Amino acid sequence: MTERKDLSSRILPQMVLSDTRNPLTAPLQLSGSTSSERACQRFAIEGNAIVTGGSGVLGLAACRALLEHGASGVSIFDVLASISSGKEAITRLQEDFPRAKIITKIVDVRDDATVNAAVSETAVELGSVNILLCFAGVVGTTHATDMDVAEWKRVLDINTTGSWICAQAVAKCMINQKTGGSILFTASISGHSVNFPQPQVSYNVSKGAIVQLRRSLAAEWAQYGIRVNSISPGYMDTVLNEGEGLAEGRRIWCERNPMGRMGAPEELTGAIVLLCSKYAGRYITGADILVDGGQTVF
Repeated sequence: MTERKDLSSRILPQMVLSDTRNPLTAPLQLSGSTSSERACQRFAIEGNAIVTGGSGVLGLAACRALLEHGASGVSIFDVLASISSGKEAITRLQEDFPRAKIITKIVDVRDDATVNAAVSETAVELGSVNILLCFAGVVGTTHATDMDVAEWKRVLDINTTGSWICAQAVAKCMINQKTGGSILFTASISGHSVNFPQPQVSYNVSKGAIVQLRRSLAAEWAQYGIRVNSISPGYMDTVLNEGEGLAEGRRIWCERNPMGRMGAPEELTGAIVLLCSKYAGRYITGADILVDGGQTVF
C-alpha cells in the first residue's frame, strides 16, 4: 500500500528539448572558399572517436574510414582476445595514419566501472571524446525452446546493455566538455524483421531494443548537441559468416536479397561517415540507415 501511495504522489521528470538559441544544435556554414574545399569539409570527421568492438572486421573498417576523413584519434575498446588477434591490423592502422593517435583499451562493455574508467582515460589521452561507435556484439542462433536463460542474458547484456553503458559514459563526457558529439549504434536488419532460416530470438530482441534506445537517447540528449543514430547492416561477408556449416544459410540469404549477395564491410563506411560528420550529419538524429542490399524490402 505504501508503494501505491508513493506512486500517486510522485513528480514526473520531463526531458528538455533544444531551441534556436542553443549553439550546440544551430546550423553550421561550410567555410571553404572553393568547391573542392567545401566538398571535403562537408564529410570531414573532426575530433576523436571511441569504437567498441573496434578490433573486429567491421570495427576496423569503421576506424579506417574515420581516420581517412580526418579523425584526430581513435580509441579501440575490445576484450583482450580480440585485441590480441587484431594486433597486426591495428598496427597497420597506426602505420597508415602516423599523425593520428590510435590507442587500445581492454574493455568488457558489460562492466560499467571499466567502461567509465576507459572513457575517462581516453578523454585525457586523446584530449576529447567526440564520437562513439558501438560495434561490440555477439550472435546467438539457438531454437527458442532450447535456449537457456544464461545464453539469453549474455546476448542482451553485451548487445543492448553494453551499448547503453558505453553511450551513457560517453554522453556524460561530452556534456562535461560542452562540445556535443555523435553516438552511433550498430542495430541490424534483425531489429526490423525476423531472420530466415536461422533461429536467433535473443539477437533479434537485442537489436530491436537498440532501435528504440537510439530514438530515446536522441530525444533526451539533443539539448547537449549529442546526435544519436544507428546503422542496420544486412548480412556482411566476414569471417563470422564463413564455413561449410553456414553454406546453406549464405545461399538462402543471397537468394532472398534483391542485389543477390552479401555486403562488404567497406560498404558500411559511407553511412558511418555521414552520421559522424560535423556538417553533413548535422541535422540527422534519431535516424537508422539500413545498409542491407534491400534484404528487408520483402
